[in-house]
Amino acid sequence: MTKELISFDDFQKVDIRVGTIIEVNDFIKARIPAYQLKIDFGTLGIKKSSAQITQLYSTKELLNKQVIAIINFHPKQIANFKSECLILGIQNEKDVILLYMRKNAKNGTKVS
Repeated sequence: MTKELISFDDFQKVDIRVGTIIEVNDFIKARIPAYQLKIDFGTLGIKKSSAQITQLYSTKELLNKQVIAIINFHPKQIANFKSECLILGIQNEKDVILLYMRKNAKNGTKVS
């Protein structure tokens, strides 16, 4: 399904950045299995995110992985956890395949 067309100005409002996952924990209170992540965005700080990616990724595999995330959404309360950014991925049936960096970039680098 195609979404409505947006302007380039609309796209520029979305702040997409590179960050490194520095902590991964099981999100025990989540209704659907998920992880609680802490992601380092360099000078932009450390942000938390909830991610339902437990089927394809282990905690060990996620640690120190550079991911791509939207960092300017309003925080979302999920159970007892406040998610501050949205890591990006591709929906593959019921699983999510992360978009991530194949080569390292500086944390906080803007994606354009």
